[in-house]
Amino acid sequence: TGLMWLALDTASDRASVAIGGPGGARAQDAIIGARRHAARLVPTIEACLERAGLGYAGLEGIVLADGPGSFTGLRVGATVARALIRVRSMPFWVAPSVLVAAAGAGASPGETVLSVSNALRGEFFVAAYRFGGGTVETVLAPTVLTPPQVLERVPAPFRLAGPAAGSFGGEPTWPEAVHLLALVGVAGGVRLVADPGRWQPEYGRPAEAQAKWERE
Repeated sequence: TGLMWLALDTASDRASVAIGGPGGARAQDAIIGARRHAARLVPTIEACLERAGLGYAGLEGIVLADGPGSFTGLRVGATVARALIRVRSMPFWVAPSVLVAAAGAGASPGETVLSVSNALRGEFFVAAYRFGGGTVETVLAPTVLTPPQVLERVPAPFRLAGPAAGSFGGEPTWPEAVHLLALVGVAGGVRLVADPGRWQPEYGRPAEAQAKWERE
């Protein structure tokens, strides 16, 4: 059946789940609405496993989008991933959510993709990448910027991606877990987490501040 991995992205208000391997997803689904992530993530995973003809024992690795993004959403994804790894030791990879959104943009080789999501208070989580030749080049590592700063740091032309692309004149897109699967084994794609117990998501801000802003 080939390698079967669980891929998760819970960094935005649209969570994404996929079961599959480097060639694509055997099953995938989405959860719309950030407040539904905690209640729906595990049932959605189990529904995808059932459609893929697998149980938890059939999983051989977990691939998680680790932010930056929503404090609450990232905590939900991290908690589920850690629980599964504790129960059954397996490889654990992570990649920025902005990279996952960029990977689904359909860019031409060498084309710059600017990936943006809302960071609240008039700021954005921003990163830029180029894809080609089985590698990912990071043009701008994930950071928090205002719109003028974005355009200073990443000069046009570029292709827009991400949930906040509409704020820059593009069409909003969301990270899809299926693109996480495709980033495993790609140079500059996912990274292997050696110690999941010490790992924390990349919130993009101090976690306490991000949580407070989201509550407000």
